[in-house]
Amino acid sequence: MFAVPAPPVRHQQLLVTIFGLYGRNAGDALPVSALISMLGSLGYDAPGVRSSVSRLKAKGVLKSVREGGIAKYKISESVSDVFREGDRRIFAPEQPAPVDTWVLAVFSVPESMRNRRHQLRSALLGLGFGSVANGVWIAPAHKLEQARERLTASGLIEFVDLFRSDYVFDGPMRPKISEWWDLKELDQQFTEFLEVYKGAEQQWTEQVGDDPEAALAASTEELRRDAFRFYIPMLTMWRKFPYRDPNLPTDYLPPEWHGPAVRKTFLAVHRLAAPLAAAHAHEVIAEALNPAAA
Repeated sequence: MFAVPAPPVRHQQLLVTIFGLYGRNAGDALPVSALISMLGSLGYDAPGVRSSVSRLKAKGVLKSVREGGIAKYKISESVSDVFREGDRRIFAPEQPAPVDTWVLAVFSVPESMRNRRHQLRSALLGLGFGSVANGVWIAPAHKLEQARERLTASGLIEFVDLFRSDYVFDGPMRPKISEWWDLKELDQQFTEFLEVYKGAEQQWTEQVGDDPEAALAASTEELRRDAFRFYIPMLTMWRKFPYRDPNLPTDYLPPEWHGPAVRKTFLAVHRLAAPLAAAHAHEVIAEALNPAAA
C-alpha cells in the first residue's frame, strides 16, 4: 500500500466526518470504544478523542446514550438537517451553471443583537455568498431557495431581505467577482489540498482497479483499514470547500483556478476508497458492540 497522507485536520473535524458517514441512520449510535479505535488508526490517542467528543456534546452536535451497558454517542436531532443538506453539496459532482440573474441578501441587525450579525455572515458565507458591501451579499440566483430554507431554519430570516436581480455592467465580470469573493485565499486552500493528494486518483486506480465493487470483494483487512486512514482525512479536508466555492462559470474565475481539479481528485478517490473505508468502519463498530465475538 502507498503512503497515507496526513493533512492538517483536528480531532473534532474527523469525528464530525465519521458521524456524518457512519452514525446517521435512525437509531444509530457509535460506541466510544469504536471512536477511540477509529481515531487511533488515524494517529490520535484515547484522551484526545474523549475530550473532542465532550466538546462536540457541549456544542450540541452529539448527545450521549447508553444501550446494553455500552456508552455511545449519536448525532443530535437539532443538527441532523445540516448533515442531510451537507450530503447534497459535499458529494455532488456539481458543475458551474451560467449566471443569468443573481440573488441579493440585504440584512440589518440591531446593535443589541450583534451576535446574530456574525451568525448571518457565517451562514451566507457557508451558502457560497460573496460580500458586495456592508450588509449586502450576492450569489447566483439558483442559491435563493437554499438560502431561504437555511436562514428560516436558523431563525435569521427576519433580519434579511432577499432579491432577485440583474447586474447592469458592461465590463468583464472577473474583477468584480474577485472583489466579492476572497478567491485568492480559497484557491490557496485548493492548492494545499492538491499538494497533499497529488496523484491520489492514479494511486488508487493502480491499487484497486476501476471497479469499486470488485475492489471491495477482493479486499483484505489491511486494505480496508488503509482506505479508512486515507479517505477520512481527505473527506474532512474536502468537505469545507463546497460551502465556500461559489461554483461560478470559468470565465468569471482566475485563469489558474484549482477548484475543478480538487473536485475531480476527491470524487475519483471517493468512488474507489469510500466503500472500503465504510467496510472497515462497520467492522470496528461491530467489534465494539460485540467484543466477545471478535
